[in-house]
Amino acid sequence: MTQELTTSLQADLQAEPARSPEGPGWWRDAVIYQVYVRSFADSDGDGVGDLRGARERLPHLARLGVDAVWLTPFYASPQADGGYDVADYRAVDPLFGTLQDADDLVRTAHELGLRVIVDVVPNHTSDRHPWFISALADRPRGAARERYHFRPGRGTGGELPPNDWESVFGGPAWTRTTGPDGTPGEWYLHLFAPEQPDLNWDCPEVREEFDSVLRFWLDLGVDGFRIDVAHGMVKAPGLPDIGRTEQAKLIGSQVLPFFDQDGVHEIHRGWRRLLDSYPGARIGVAEAWAPSAERLALYVRPDELHQAFNFQFLKCPWDAAAMREVIDESLAATASVGAPTTWVLSNHDVVRHTTRYAAESPGQGLRRARAAALLTLALPGSAYLYQGEELGLPEVVDLPDEARQDPAFFRTSADGQDGQDGQEGRRDGCRVPLPWSRSGPSYGFGAGDSWLPQPEGWADSSVEAQTGDPDSTLELYRAALALRRERPGLGDGPMSWLDAPAGVLALSRPGLVCTLNTLGEEVRLPVPGRALLSSAPLAYDAGTVRIPAESCAWWAI
Repeated sequence: MTQELTTSLQADLQAEPARSPEGPGWWRDAVIYQVYVRSFADSDGDGVGDLRGARERLPHLARLGVDAVWLTPFYASPQADGGYDVADYRAVDPLFGTLQDADDLVRTAHELGLRVIVDVVPNHTSDRHPWFISALADRPRGAARERYHFRPGRGTGGELPPNDWESVFGGPAWTRTTGPDGTPGEWYLHLFAPEQPDLNWDCPEVREEFDSVLRFWLDLGVDGFRIDVAHGMVKAPGLPDIGRTEQAKLIGSQVLPFFDQDGVHEIHRGWRRLLDSYPGARIGVAEAWAPSAERLALYVRPDELHQAFNFQFLKCPWDAAAMREVIDESLAATASVGAPTTWVLSNHDVVRHTTRYAAESPGQGLRRARAAALLTLALPGSAYLYQGEELGLPEVVDLPDEARQDPAFFRTSADGQDGQDGQEGRRDGCRVPLPWSRSGPSYGFGAGDSWLPQPEGWADSSVEAQTGDPDSTLELYRAALALRRERPGLGDGPMSWLDAPAGVLALSRPGLVCTLNTLGEEVRLPVPGRALLSSAPLAYDAGTVRIPAESCAWWAI
């Protein structure tokens, strides 16, 4: 299988015309595809996706029509949180390959005209990182502990955590250390799993180290970084109590003493200067949860990062008025700082939108997901696609407990209940490996089984099954991305709303109109123009068009 894929890759490299690797401002209207490396393609049959597998499947992304690929962490890691617990930021974990594999992937992507963005995880390290091992061995208030947040506990014997902060994964955000003699010691902060101790960004050594890490990967040729927890590196002075429980539910609704502190912007300004010192328009992308569109826009001011994921849009319900409000607020906020808006519907931390939208049936979820894709790709700015959404994949909701690996699933909250408040403890359902072919033990994902079980019946959702089928979701995405490239009015640029009935959104871009019917019944409208693409078949009658329920269409004007 590997040899067959490699031969196919070589043929695609010869046939695929490379797009220009340069171009200032390319990110302003780029479509970027997220590869969750563990679940994209397995080259060696061990059941886990890897860099070589991702490289061999890059022609799929080139044919799809995206501009860049974002790779989730592949660094040396104990894998306590799917690689977001990094033990060595300059090494590739053997599970995913070698540094040479990373270099080969970047070079092949560039030959196909694809840019490469990699994750950087600056809020925390692994507890197996040499720094943290040294910190545990050091004395209280020792130099090695300055790189992290160590504090004495509260209570008469220090038996209580230093404050009331809770982990996003459930339970307290503090773990107590044990001294060499077995006696309890200080506590350390971890906003996520205990295996992910938070770094102290007030320590100059931490800042210098990450400047070096970024330069290492920029020198290898990557085109930018997606910054994990970009809103979290700076904590409020004194680490004050919050005063209430269920804190994860507050994320994205208010500034917290551990998230969205103003001090993070100084870090991002420094990173912007570093990125600008390299040729080829290298970019920084913020994974930032902010309580408002205006707060989020602070991350993409002209001297900070280039993009920030629009989670308000991702969380928006299937409702025309709510969608319009979020779109207006997002565009206004980013316009105030001269930045593009970055739209996203799914990622590796949330339930796939095909399932989120399925209020009544799986069929409804797919109808809405197809329509939402066309709306998203018609909006001004950049868009991110999560692997498998081009196949219309649903969330896998029936994984057995023994198969799950999300650390949040195993955490318990302070009151002893399952710790599923923050990221629900159910993120494995969106991370099930992709189906590439109709047959095989893992539908072409690899030569053997996959690290998470795939549902029966995924053969019909595979790339092989959908390729060439004009009614498939894959071909809908390919057609939409081709039109987005061909029509200069799409991507970055102006947009205005048109009059439309309640439950319908109609927006105008230069040379194009997009109509979205969110209702559960068809609507009749005057024909806006020449139909270019629709998520469901259209019907015409005496100068009007019947737009099916929960569908979207593009029109040339």
